[in-house]
Amino acid sequence: MTKGSPSLSHVPQHVAIIMDGNGRWAREQGLSRLAGHQKGSEVARDIIRAAADAGVGYITLFAFSSENWRRDPDEVTGLMALLKHYLETEVETLHQEGVKLRIIGERHLLPNNILALIEDAEAKTRTNKKIELIMALSYGSRAEIVNAAREMAQKVRDRRLEPEDITEEALSAHLYTSDVPDPDLLIRTSGEQRISNYLLWQLAYTEFVFVNKYWPNFTPQDFLEAIEVYHGRERRYGTAA
Repeated sequence: MTKGSPSLSHVPQHVAIIMDGNGRWAREQGLSRLAGHQKGSEVARDIIRAAADAGVGYITLFAFSSENWRRDPDEVTGLMALLKHYLETEVETLHQEGVKLRIIGERHLLPNNILALIEDAEAKTRTNKKIELIMALSYGSRAEIVNAAREMAQKVRDRRLEPEDITEEALSAHLYTSDVPDPDLLIRTSGEQRISNYLLWQLAYTEFVFVNKYWPNFTPQDFLEAIEVYHGRERRYGTAA
């Protein structure tokens, strides 16, 4: 694979990432799981910058799934504290670097103090144009689709939508990512090869790249190499070969 930055013609418009392997990395280092998540947040900072520099328009990071609420309460508390620290310390840098921040997921499940920080961060960065960072927090794709279906059902009940107007485009318009292009590329680290209830609708024609490295070991060069792999794919969108 070619080293260095890809040309702009190679670059996917939207990259989604499953940042997997923090806990296993920490265990192998003899560290706590929370230390793995801390290291993972530092890597995320570098990858966001690499994506922006490469010309990617949108990057979506799977930061905390709806299933993660079922983890050990001490780990969840630590993750919320880490998220709070990230929002308090990183948003100004994101803003200065032209990053627009958006959070998708079931916000009502997040603590009120974090919700307030999220709203402030989104307001502060709303007009930034270099790259849009979408963080999936308390996110599960099946719940997102159910919520979209429920909204459309209510519109049918209220006679604001006809059943025959329920199309793929209509459902897409009710998702959290309604105004965002579907991902061109999905990267998952740690060697696992599944999508874990992440952007199920949006990934219909996405190219997948699975990387056999834990997220804390993932580098900007690995990110650029994943883009090179993407560039070598022939995207058919369901058409014949």
